[in-house]
Amino acid sequence: MGDQSTGRAFIGSFTSAGGRGILAVTVDGATGALTETGASDAIADPSYLALAPIAANPVLYAVSETAEGAVAAFDVSGASPRQHGARVPVCGAGPTHLTVLDGHLLTANYGSGSTSVLPLDDEGRPEPVSGVLQHEGSGPDPDRQRGPHAHQVVADPTGRWVLGVDLGTDTVHVCTLDAKAGELTLHGETALRPGTGPRHLVFHPAGTHVYVLNELQPTVTVCRWDGATGRLEPIGEAPVLPEGVPQRAYPSEIVVSPDGTRLWVANRGHDSIAVLAVDESRERVELTTTVPCGGHWPRDLKLDPAGRRLYVANERSGSVAWFDVDPASGVPRWAGSLDAPAASCIVFA
Repeated sequence: MGDQSTGRAFIGSFTSAGGRGILAVTVDGATGALTETGASDAIADPSYLALAPIAANPVLYAVSETAEGAVAAFDVSGASPRQHGARVPVCGAGPTHLTVLDGHLLTANYGSGSTSVLPLDDEGRPEPVSGVLQHEGSGPDPDRQRGPHAHQVVADPTGRWVLGVDLGTDTVHVCTLDAKAGELTLHGETALRPGTGPRHLVFHPAGTHVYVLNELQPTVTVCRWDGATGRLEPIGEAPVLPEGVPQRAYPSEIVVSPDGTRLWVANRGHDSIAVLAVDESRERVELTTTVPCGGHWPRDLKLDPAGRRLYVANERSGSVAWFDVDPASGVPRWAGSLDAPAASCIVFA
């Protein structure tokens, strides 16, 4: 018998492409099935979400991935998300990612190539921007890398460092957050292979290595991470697609297993989930197989809190599919799906 408990999750989407905003769903612990309980279209294009405990209550944060760029907080204590405070501009264009750290909300702004800092009040509501770190540079791809394009901002496991992944400049920025001033300070930049277009990264559970997923070339860059000095060192790459794949693929998200022995990657274009093995050194990564993603254009990939299932937000087919993960091989097996137009993100409570 599996876990019979019921959990909750939230699905972001592009309202400009027919999405219904933020969907609230229940998660069946035994089967993994999702059931919608409510929705909110209070803001446009809530494409990426993050949950954080504020004063012992979970608050859901969403970007508004629009030209003017904004964020909003949501009360998720009821069946439907309810906007909690005002929609706040981020002083950047096209925010694609956000995270909560030390009483602040940080956003990666793809369009303007910047990272913004917004203080949170005692109830978790975002206040006006207190700092913007502008990225600089470009890359060799004339269509995607004419300037900086911040795509992710995330804290390291110690909470001391903030890492910003920039697709446009082929770099990862390492920063510190001054919580009193509400500003980011650049500590260093790590250059990756030109033209790879880094999109997202994930830390190994041991905190010693980082795996950077590249969008413009379908690879993972393996890096050593020193949390004492804030140094990120690239040491190798591994493909996330088999040799000879004819179509252009745009990897979107990377997930690591709780024991650190596997990585999973969502591949748009190829419409697949890649399974990669991580060796004991944590420095060698090898593609073992790919499986269909259960839809078209998988934009997000998440592991459930129990580490037993993967969930894929298939943007262009309008669904979130779930997969049971074989504990021995790590290979996902399709188990079901929920209709979710223009789905772009899923987070678990």
